[in-house]
Amino acid sequence: MLFCCGYRPEHRMAFTAFPEEAFTFLRQLRTHNSREWFEAHAGEFHRYCLEPAKQFVQSAGAVIREFVPDIQAQPRILGSIFRLNRDTRYAKDNKPYKHHIDFWFWEGERKNAVSGLFARIHPDFVGIGAGCHGFNKQRLDWFRGAVADPQSGMLLARITNAIESAGYKLRGEHYKRLPKEYLDDGPAARFLRFNALFVHQDEPPETALREGALLAAAGRHWRALAELHHWITKHVQRFAGPA
Repeated sequence: MLFCCGYRPEHRMAFTAFPEEAFTFLRQLRTHNSREWFEAHAGEFHRYCLEPAKQFVQSAGAVIREFVPDIQAQPRILGSIFRLNRDTRYAKDNKPYKHHIDFWFWEGERKNAVSGLFARIHPDFVGIGAGCHGFNKQRLDWFRGAVADPQSGMLLARITNAIESAGYKLRGEHYKRLPKEYLDDGPAARFLRFNALFVHQDEPPETALREGALLAAAGRHWRALAELHHWITKHVQRFAGPA
C-alpha cells in the first residue's frame, strides 16, 4: 500500500524545491534502515519526499520537452520515480531501502527504453545525467554496429567530443581490448570497449533545496547531454520491438 501512489490532478503543482525535511528523512533512513523504522515514518516519506518528487517530475517533463519532445515523464512510483525499497534477494547488502530518490525520463515504452535522462536526490549530492548504464548482449551488438558504422560513428564522435569539451566525463568503458571482429580505425572506435555509455554529473545537495535551482541545473545538464540520449535511442533502442 505504501507504494500504490497513482497520480491525481491535485498533484499538478509547479515544483520549486525539496524541503529540508526530505534530506532529514533520507539521512535518518540511512542510519535506521529497517522496515520497522520506515513504517513508523512512512507519512514523512510521503509528505516530504514523494509529493515533492511527483511535482518535480511534472515540472521536469515540461522542461525536457523543449528539447526532447517525446520524453515520458510519469509522476508516480514505477513511472519516473524509482521504488525506494530494494530487491535484496541476491544482494550482499540486505538493507531493505535505498536512502536516495531516483528519477528516470525516457522515450517509447519504459520496459524497452535503453537511454534516458536521470536524476538522483542523495543526502550528500544531487546527481544529474543521461545515457545508458548497461547494454544487454543483444543491444551491445547493436551499439557496436552503430559505433563501427562510418556515418553513425562519426556522429557519435562529434557528439561525445562536444560533451567532453564542455567538461563532462563519459562513463561505461569496460573492456581492455576491442572485439576482434572490429577495427581500431573508426572515428568512435574507442567506444567499442564500452558496455554502457552515460554521463553522471554531481551537484551540491543544496541544489535541491534552493528555489528553482534543481530544475535549472537539471535542465542545463540534460540539454547539454540530449544529443547523446538521442543517438543511443535512435541507434540502439529503435531495434527493440514491443514486449
